[in-house]
Amino acid sequence: MFSVGTIPGGTPQSPEPGAASASFPSLAPVSGRGEAEEEEDNEQEPAEIYLCALWTSGYLGIAYYDTSDSTIHFMPDAPDHESLKLLQRVLDEINPRSVVTSAKQDENMTRFLGKLASQEHREPKRPEIVFLPSVDFGLEISKQRLLAGNYSFIPDSMTTTEKILFLSSIIPFDCLLTVRALGGLLKFLGRRRIGVELEDYNVSVPILGFKKFVLTHLVSIDQDTYSVLQIFKSESHPSVYKVASGLKEGLSLFGILNRCHCKWGQKLLRLWFTRPTHDLGELNSRLDVIQFFLLPQNLDMAQMLHRLLGHIKNVPLILKRMKLSHTKVSDWQVLYKTVYSALGLRDACRSLPQSIQLFQDIAQEFSDDLHHIASLIGKVVDFEGSLAENRFTVLPNIDPEIDEKKRRLMGLPSFLTEVARKELENLDSRIPSCSVIYIPLIGFLLCIPRLPFMVEASDFEIEGLDFMFLSEEKLHYRSARTKELDALLGDLHCDIRDQETLLMYQLQCQVLARAAVLTRVLDLASRLDVLLALASAARDYGYSRPLYSPQLLGVRILNGRHPLMELCARTFVPNSAECGRDKGRIKVITGPNSSGKSIYLKQVGLITFMALVGSFVPAEEAEIGAVDAIFTRIHSCESISLGLSTFMIDLNQVAKAVNNATKQSLVLIDEFGKGTNTVDGLALLAAVLRHWLALGPMCPHIFVATNFLSLVQLQLLPQGPLVQYLGLAKGFRAGSREIDDTLSPCISFKTMETCEDGDDLVFFYQVCEGIANASHASYTAAQAGLPGNLIARGKEVSDLIRSGKPIKPVKELLKEKQMENCQTLVDKFLKLDLEDPNLDLDIFMSQEVLPAATGIL
Repeated sequence: MFSVGTIPGGTPQSPEPGAASASFPSLAPVSGRGEAEEEEDNEQEPAEIYLCALWTSGYLGIAYYDTSDSTIHFMPDAPDHESLKLLQRVLDEINPRSVVTSAKQDENMTRFLGKLASQEHREPKRPEIVFLPSVDFGLEISKQRLLAGNYSFIPDSMTTTEKILFLSSIIPFDCLLTVRALGGLLKFLGRRRIGVELEDYNVSVPILGFKKFVLTHLVSIDQDTYSVLQIFKSESHPSVYKVASGLKEGLSLFGILNRCHCKWGQKLLRLWFTRPTHDLGELNSRLDVIQFFLLPQNLDMAQMLHRLLGHIKNVPLILKRMKLSHTKVSDWQVLYKTVYSALGLRDACRSLPQSIQLFQDIAQEFSDDLHHIASLIGKVVDFEGSLAENRFTVLPNIDPEIDEKKRRLMGLPSFLTEVARKELENLDSRIPSCSVIYIPLIGFLLCIPRLPFMVEASDFEIEGLDFMFLSEEKLHYRSARTKELDALLGDLHCDIRDQETLLMYQLQCQVLARAAVLTRVLDLASRLDVLLALASAARDYGYSRPLYSPQLLGVRILNGRHPLMELCARTFVPNSAECGRDKGRIKVITGPNSSGKSIYLKQVGLITFMALVGSFVPAEEAEIGAVDAIFTRIHSCESISLGLSTFMIDLNQVAKAVNNATKQSLVLIDEFGKGTNTVDGLALLAAVLRHWLALGPMCPHIFVATNFLSLVQLQLLPQGPLVQYLGLAKGFRAGSREIDDTLSPCISFKTMETCEDGDDLVFFYQVCEGIANASHASYTAAQAGLPGNLIARGKEVSDLIRSGKPIKPVKELLKEKQMENCQTLVDKFLKLDLEDPNLDLDIFMSQEVLPAATGIL
């Protein structure tokens, strides 16, 4: 659902910039205040903000307390890069006085906070960094701290269970980092006693509400929406080797659009999906690139760029290894290919229109530093030699000293053969052969085979030679000549390795000095990769470019399609949707089961979501207004109704929309009240719609699919200019007057078009004006395979209920049940043993016969 922030039970108010309101009733202002009181208010201390932030495994959880209105704001878990750019945006926007975090933090968070604390000249003022013990941020402790809080907006009459349900409709307890951040913030407020420093200790810090915080231009979407719209869908990996822990993306919007060729492109696409935006400049810049690559003449260029992007690898990991001097041989190869591919991207983008910002950025920011890095690596690193020796080696003509030592090392075999021949001449004639070998770190040694008479260690002694060790039936000695070779040639292997390691270090310094351009390469290349992937999907699936209109408070979709369902169905019927302006803000869709209501709702949500990501959409035309949030409560066919517990969970999802909805939000509701009493579900649906209608111009854009035809038949919605009944039977009267279709509507009714052909019901899957005149549940039941007699009985009972007549049991079934009871009673009599002294006929008659007789009569 899309929703707009309102204050329940109070006058509609505009949300703060960058915040989607989820607040509670506030005290009404007192009239008749004097000038002295107003001046006193103006002299109050400025508002202060205390922020708590946690970053773990690439996700950020944020909560902060604002003293101006004594409310706590929270931002659901959001992915953030290692550079913590999202956290920096939050700090820039809210400018907190204190930043609270755990003493046990990730290295990146520690570095970020250290840099933040060192900004002495930061305007207006650098924040105070507060570290609390990690135990204060425990998940269970934080939950208990939240639930045990003394909140003035929660009535004292609420039970513990009711309080939990109420808070769970506001606070996203499924966002674990956010819950921990909220718990840590409450702990900090209790210790610091913000605003109540001079009060008695039993006076707690006032908390007048919770609000959902959304950064400027970002659209708020909860996890339920991602699930029910199937934007993401993880499923078990089919490989038996990965079945325990491996997951893969199933049939989802992300799955069909993810055609990225590099790992960082996939990460960026997922980041865009988790951070949709209504920044028109950013969205249009993305669409410009997609539209360029959709032109037929640019297809070859797109394919060439995709091939180059396939060589863009994990540059940050390589740079990290360089800083730690843990660079691998493969890292140099990967970096070399990455840099040369980036140069290819730069040259290609220089030939493309510079009016497109991305092409201009790549052409300008992929500087000559890249060429310098590639040239250095290509001229220094010997890739073949490095792979052969599994270590860093340099090419010839880089260092004359290294070349000389390598030349000497290469000539050693023939030279040592000659040395061994001369050594053999001076040895005992019983020694048949010998060799001179070189062992790194040990030096040159004379190697002699072990002879039969050499049994004891004393037998190994040879005059003029120093025995070293026995290995593989060979004796190793030092001679005067090998000692001379050690002094003359030294430890060549170690010397060469040390000098090449020094060169590698110097090369690493050159690369790290230009790390900024490599980081920028990754950012721009991943952006290009994502947009090429979206262009490829738009080309294959026939998507079109959406339009954005800040003046349009709503959405307008012409012949839209469900991006996933159209891939699974042989034919797909497109449908249009429009809300806002004179088309009404609330759409109530009725129709039989399996007629396409849920698909229609999901289709509207997915098209809007894709437009807010900056993707082309499956529609002939789509115009999107200012949207700040999406909420959904759509029943999934895969779920199993569990009665009241399931319904309470569904109500929590609806409550989030009611508490957070603003006039710029889209709300999608399906199967409202499923799993509970029909009357209760109908009453709650009517109450929710009446609540939104009462907001007038602050009402969000709502699409509701329901089987509650009584919503209209019983006239449960308020009558007047805000309600417009379209396509009703002739003569239908609302209240005491005919409905005037010319009135400006806020709510309108639509249905899924069907046609009865004898006993068959034909679905056209087309949305049209009007209200369904029947649920056609019997036809749906027959299609599902239920027996004919059950369907007939169901129709009979339904007609009796509708006409207000009593429901009587089926006579045949009643007679059959009576015969079974009679036979059971006869069997009990036949089993009686009248000669049994323990038999009590009075007990038998009262406990066995009389209850059975009741069922017979």
